[in-house]
Amino acid sequence: MKHATPQVGVPTRTFTQLLSSTRLGARRARLLAVAELHAWGVPHDLIERAELVIAELAANAALHGHAPGDLFRLTLAHDPSTGRLRIEVTDTQGDLSPQRPPADAEFNSLSTSGRGLALVTALADHWDCVPCPPHGKTVRAVLSTQAAF
Repeated sequence: MKHATPQVGVPTRTFTQLLSSTRLGARRARLLAVAELHAWGVPHDLIERAELVIAELAANAALHGHAPGDLFRLTLAHDPSTGRLRIEVTDTQGDLSPQRPPADAEFNSLSTSGRGLALVTALADHWDCVPCPPHGKTVRAVLSTQAAF
């Protein structure tokens, strides 16, 4: 008699790293994340979008979300069965929450800043910001392979 073997799903993969709240720390966050996503076999289109989102969120944490000597935390969680990737960047400045840009926002073409969260909004399925007690915040973004781009 043959019995069906239960299928065990591929577990969610996770990665967490503490990084210095500096430009170098933000760059390392992007490079480490991309290397990890490649090692997990994440589809190339998802890695490309994740790289841009991670670069922006890590840069914001290093530029706006730190006090001297602070660290920020990058966390990735990928569920291959759903094709979803969650990106979280946690910093120590809970009083400085990012604001979602208005849908009709116009950007100065000569400005070197101010468009990052519009990029995150365009690339992620959704993103939000939640408190991280005792005094920090976590900016979370979810991307999926099913997103139509």
